[in-house]
Amino acid sequence: MEHHDNAPVETGAPMDYREHEKTYDFFLNGTKWSVMVIVVLLLAMATGFFTSAGLIGAAFVFIVLNAAGVFLLR
Repeated sequence: MEHHDNAPVETGAPMDYREHEKTYDFFLNGTKWSVMVIVVLLLAMATGFFTSAGLIGAAFVFIVLNAAGVFLLR
């Protein structure tokens, strides 16, 4: 007992493509920056835990790599 409807799929309001593109760009940028910060944080934590750099060295690595990431990802 299948029901096949020949009506168009979109029967609601027309899609706002400009707003859709803005949302998609915002999502991609947020994902890009979040991944960069998480990777830099993991590298800084590895530096602090597994080398003799300690907390100050890890903080320095975190700041330097974030600055480099902002420069490279813009």
